[in-house]
Amino acid sequence: MRFAIVVAAHLVAAATATGVAGYTSDVLHVSPDGRGSLCTAQAPCALTTARDRVRQEQGDVVVELSGGTYRLTSAFTLGPQDSGRPGHSVVYRAAAGQHPVFSGATRVTGFTKVDAAKNIYRAKVPKGSESRDLFVDGTRAQRTRSAVNPPGFSTTATGFTTADGSYADWTNQSQVEVVNDNAWKQMRCPLASITRNASGGSDLMVDPGCWNNNHSNVPNPGFPFNGAGLPTLNGISWIENAYQLLGTPGQFYLDGAAGYLYYVPRPGQNLAKADVELPTTQELVDVSGTPGHLAPLNDSDWRATYTGSWGYQNGRPLGDLGGDVHYTSTDGDSFSYTFTGTGIQVLSETNSDEGTIDVYVDGAKTQTVTAATSERLAQQAIVSVTGLAKGQHTLKLVKTGGQYMLVDGVTVIPDVVNPVHDITFSGITFAYTTWNAPTAEGYVDNQAGVLWDPTTRSPIRIPAAVQVHRGQRITFSDDTIRNLGTSGIDLADQTQDSTVYRSTVTDTSGIGVAVGEVDDYYQTQTALMTSGNTVSDNTIQFVGQEFADAVGVLVGHSRNTTLSHNDIGYTPYSGVSIGWGWGWASSCDLQAKQGLPQPCAHGSTYTGGNHVVGNHVHSVMGELNDGGPIYTLGGQASQSEFTGNVLGECINGCNAIYHDEGSSLWYTHDNVVKSIGGSLWLNLWTPTIHDDTIQNDFTDTDHYNNNGTDITFQPSTVVPDGNWPPAAQAIIDAAGPDTPKPALVDDDDLRIAYHGSWSSSGSRNYGDLDNGVHYSQQDGASATITFQGTGISFLTETNSDEGKIGVTLDGTAEPAVDANTAQRGAQQKVFTVKGLPSGSHTLTVSKIDGTYFLVDGFELIG
Repeated sequence: MRFAIVVAAHLVAAATATGVAGYTSDVLHVSPDGRGSLCTAQAPCALTTARDRVRQEQGDVVVELSGGTYRLTSAFTLGPQDSGRPGHSVVYRAAAGQHPVFSGATRVTGFTKVDAAKNIYRAKVPKGSESRDLFVDGTRAQRTRSAVNPPGFSTTATGFTTADGSYADWTNQSQVEVVNDNAWKQMRCPLASITRNASGGSDLMVDPGCWNNNHSNVPNPGFPFNGAGLPTLNGISWIENAYQLLGTPGQFYLDGAAGYLYYVPRPGQNLAKADVELPTTQELVDVSGTPGHLAPLNDSDWRATYTGSWGYQNGRPLGDLGGDVHYTSTDGDSFSYTFTGTGIQVLSETNSDEGTIDVYVDGAKTQTVTAATSERLAQQAIVSVTGLAKGQHTLKLVKTGGQYMLVDGVTVIPDVVNPVHDITFSGITFAYTTWNAPTAEGYVDNQAGVLWDPTTRSPIRIPAAVQVHRGQRITFSDDTIRNLGTSGIDLADQTQDSTVYRSTVTDTSGIGVAVGEVDDYYQTQTALMTSGNTVSDNTIQFVGQEFADAVGVLVGHSRNTTLSHNDIGYTPYSGVSIGWGWGWASSCDLQAKQGLPQPCAHGSTYTGGNHVVGNHVHSVMGELNDGGPIYTLGGQASQSEFTGNVLGECINGCNAIYHDEGSSLWYTHDNVVKSIGGSLWLNLWTPTIHDDTIQNDFTDTDHYNNNGTDITFQPSTVVPDGNWPPAAQAIIDAAGPDTPKPALVDDDDLRIAYHGSWSSSGSRNYGDLDNGVHYSQQDGASATITFQGTGISFLTETNSDEGKIGVTLDGTAEPAVDANTAQRGAQQKVFTVKGLPSGSHTLTVSKIDGTYFLVDGFELIG
């Protein structure tokens, strides 16, 4: 059953808004060069002017954007004051037939050739320009980089060394970056220097702080922030951002200090006519309620006062925040904390030896709580005080019972809980951003686009071009998010009941869509939880183009989040990552069965009730390892559902349905897994994965792993030849977005049915459509597509190891075509038919002879 999505933009047909100061307007009109304050179709105003006018309106308000480029040097900001009035909404939408673009880039012109031998062009940019990204005619350019896995490097105490002395001659050495892909992580560090050593080689000294974070002392707090694995930066996958590496078409180098941009054009590009966009802005839209991000402070915070006979224990392996606690065994001892804000939460351990605690706020006793439980649980919010008048307050806890009272941390709520709400963005393109922090600090990866802050070593995320902080009923519908040096959309800081619907997110450096946080696992207050969000009917592709650990959709801790009928593909790591915490929420008994240290780090989470339904996730794991199309992590507090998904085409091997460490209470059923080669269709690798139900799935492989605990498991129905039974075919037909399908059909499109023995191959770099193909070595293997239109072309590779291809159109055999050529050719249209009667047609192509038969795609003709 499809989840019904109600989008505010579709409900606002003709808003009637009566303003103040004599203005009466149904719709406010803006344009990129708007001015004045009338905001009419004849005299449109600027975007910020319309925003300020909205604040004066009382009913539904539509801000209609004319086409063109809105160049932003800072984010367009909306706060609680910009929300829809009670029962009403504010809609920012494209005018009919118009295509407004919010851009964070500067257009660069005036290129001249400066190196004929290498075809290098140069243009002036403002001195001090900073950017890690460049886009030419809408296509991402690549920062200069070396070959992959350059030979001859070895690790030293401060970086790397090589016998090649030429590196020591490189210019702007502190701008050079070393990159290391290792398992599920990508790590980056700038260099401090390159020097010629006594042997005539080069010593690459990595920035000491980044080297410490990524190599010598990688953050490893354990549950609930990361697992036991610690890949480190211990090799060079490539070297990036040196002028001396220029020469490859499509690569660029920015010398911001000198004020020059260098670029090597691709074949056919004319830089006198090309649209060259240099992103300089990190964020395009910021929709923020209050308070902002809430994160716990450790018990050793300087504002904490401990009165009485308190002890302090550091290095406890029990899951304490920061690995330490303050504790007392004396009744009457107290803990006090003075803060400025509207509330506070206190984290403690609960256990059988804990007892009662009196809570005082500003000198008045407000409640008595107990920390006594039968099971030890770390980082529990035993006290939550909210709704105070904003100002300075003092919280005091007094031990009144039990053997111990522990204090592990506090979370201060600095402002009133006031979400920004009821705002829709519809039909808008958000493009061209950059994120420059890694240039100076490096990229300290944890997993899936969640990083460690280089200074505080606390969890952070790749920033997004469009950010929502503490929103309610914020909707993005029919938008395009593309060409970003950041992530796409982030529904952050306990955003609720918000939607990303029928939009396209493509070509991002980071995550496509992010939902929720990874550091609010302890939350007990419903108003402070991520909940009720929906990501539905979107196309999310080619994420992680700079930071390869990024995923299509990341969901941290959340309640009742729905990921429904999305098409997610062409990712360097997993397609979807949902959940966090590893085995944190699994019992100590199960952690012991996994072989984890005892006594264990064990706590709880509010995550649960999530739905992953009807998604098509494909062509994943293009660069890193240990992931899959849809990956779950950590415990659920209530049952979540994983159903109707079609998963396939793992490039570097994967686990198609990957319920990783701690995953629990998943009802996983009626999914289809195809074209994953020798990978596992299901991986439950360890006992902390527990109480899941797996049944009624269809796969083309029988490879799986089930080492979970209390798993209700039914082996899949194995269909090796593509002749899916009706129940499986119904799942395939229903998966993905309910939107018009593109005319260019890639080989992993669900409209193509493969019969016989087939495999897929991605990241081939041979010029394939979307860089991948399906292939067969079995004579008679076939691919069939049913389409609407008047014609079609079949795209394949031609080469000396390929042969004749049979063609059948609407049940009638056509003359065979030949894919055998002396030289390799990509995306070759070996069969085209035009002029068919408008309507439904079926084309089948099949292998007759040759070693290989490749399907790269089809192009439909209206």
